[in-house]
Amino acid sequence: MQAEDVYYDDQTEDEADIVEWYAKRPVTVSTAVATGSIIAAFSLGVLTAVGALALLGYMDD
Repeated sequence: MQAEDVYYDDQTEDEADIVEWYAKRPVTVSTAVATGSIIAAFSLGVLTAVGALALLGYMDD
């Protein structure tokens, strides 16, 4: 018997055919963590845009 062999001999009629073993509990975060990550992402985008504009202005001269 190999590790990948699967046998369904012991299954009865009232048992479910599909087992949702892959279903995980939903990820939950606090409001403070969610707000902080949104603010951090927005700030990173603003800093990237300002840096790109500054670099373009520097290279234009």
